[in-house]
Amino acid sequence: MTGITVIVVVVALAVVVGFVVTRREGKVRSIRPAEAANDRVEQLLAAGVQRGVPTVLHFSASWCGPCAAVRRVVASVVSDSASVDGPAPVEVEVDMDENPALAREMGVMSLPTTFVLDAHLVERSRVSGVPSARDLVAAIESAR
Repeated sequence: MTGITVIVVVVALAVVVGFVVTRREGKVRSIRPAEAANDRVEQLLAAGVQRGVPTVLHFSASWCGPCAAVRRVVASVVSDSASVDGPAPVEVEVDMDENPALAREMGVMSLPTTFVLDAHLVERSRVSGVPSARDLVAAIESAR
């Protein structure tokens, strides 16, 4: 009987830990705009981000399985957003293994991580995991 009780407690604990770890997965979190530091701006520009247009910046790696899903969602949303009024967003993918300094500067803790930057390179939204297309569209609209 004690063995069954221990198993039940371990399973319940595993469910709670799993819920806590994944509750923010794929959720777009809006960021209160703040001026980007000069060092961050220089690193973003070196990574291919352009001033003057909203940017969807996503960090990935060749070994990251979910990153392929992010590529599909971002490509679809960016191409669909090009026909909407306002500046068309630009997609920039950064390999975390090739650019660890920028990943550290942006606070990337896991892959995939996606950011929406406004035209002034200010972070407006952040997504850990695979974002939904609808949430990503809303984040881009708020950055325009």
